[in-house]
Amino acid sequence: MENRRTFLKSLAGLTAGLSLHSAAFGKDVETDRLGEILPKRKFGRTGEYVTILGTGGYHVGWTTERDAQEVIEAALEGGVRFFDTAESYSSGVSEERYGKYLTPKYRDLIFLMTKTTGNDAKTVQEHLEGSLRRLKVDQIDLYQVHSLRTPQDVDNRIENGVLDVLLKAKEQGKIRHIGFTGHQNPFAHTRMLERTEESDLFDGVLMPVNVLDPSYFSFTENVFPKALDRNLGIMAMKTLADGRFFAKKEQANWTSDDPVIPNYLSIKEAMYFAWSLPISVLITGSENATYMREKIALARSFTRFSEEQKTALIEKVRDIALTGKVEYFKKQEA
Repeated sequence: MENRRTFLKSLAGLTAGLSLHSAAFGKDVETDRLGEILPKRKFGRTGEYVTILGTGGYHVGWTTERDAQEVIEAALEGGVRFFDTAESYSSGVSEERYGKYLTPKYRDLIFLMTKTTGNDAKTVQEHLEGSLRRLKVDQIDLYQVHSLRTPQDVDNRIENGVLDVLLKAKEQGKIRHIGFTGHQNPFAHTRMLERTEESDLFDGVLMPVNVLDPSYFSFTENVFPKALDRNLGIMAMKTLADGRFFAKKEQANWTSDDPVIPNYLSIKEAMYFAWSLPISVLITGSENATYMREKIALARSFTRFSEEQKTALIEKVRDIALTGKVEYFKKQEA
C-alpha cells in the first residue's frame, strides 16, 4: 500500500510537468501545404515539436500494400506528421512502403523515425545503411536502439560498439537525433540512462504507456522521472496493450466508446490517459485507413484528464493489470 501511495504521488508530479514538457495547445491552428496539422508537443531538449499522434510502422509492414498506402495517406490528410518504422518490421517491408508512398513527396513535412535491433557495431551499420536505402532518404530524424530486453542486454550492446556507430552517423549527418526503445523491462531503460549519463547522447525514449502499466512492472513509475530529468522526448507505445485490452479473439472496434476491456474502459479513455501524461507523441498502429482516421479524431478532440480521473482509471483496471496477462510483452527477467 505504501508503494502504491508513493507511485500516485509521483504520477501527480509527472502530470504537473506536462505543461513544461509539451507544447501548449494554442488557438492558432498550424497548417502546411497538405492542410491542418494535429496539435504538437515539444520533443524533449531538441527544440522540435512533433504531432501528438504518430503513425506506427509495424502495421504498415504487415497489412496489405493497398491498406498501407491508404493508412499513410489518411495520416497525412488528417494532420499526422510523425512516422515510425524499423528495419525489423516485416523484414524491411515497412520501410520500403514509406520509401514508396511517403518520403518521395512528403519528406519535408514529416518527422521520420526508424530503429535497429543490432547487437554489435557491424550489424547496426548495416541496418542503418539499409534503412536509408529503403526509406530513400539521406537523413533520418530519429534513429533508435531498438527493443532493449534486460540490463545485461544494454551492457552488451554498449560494449559491442552500438552507440559508437550512432554517434559517428550523427556526426556524418545521416541521423539527427538518437533514442532507444523497449517494452519488456523498465530496468533495461534505466540501465541505458545510467550508462549514458555522462555522454548524454540520447534525445528520445520509446516505451509502453497505458492505464495498466502503473500497477505492474511499471515503465511509468521507473523510467518517466529519469527521462524527464534528462529532458528526453517521451514516445508512448502499447497504449492499448498491443490490442490485448480487447476480449480474447474479439475484433477491435475503433468506431465508438465500446469497452477496451469489457465493462472497464473505452479506447478514448485509454488514449486520453496517455496524452494526459508528459509524453511527446503517442505512436499507434493502424492496419487500415478507417482505424487511422478514428484515432486522428480522438487526437483532435483530446481534453486532459484530471489527477482524479487518471487515478480512478488506474484503480479500475488494477486487478487485471496485476495478473500480468494483458501486458504480455513485459518480462521480469534478470
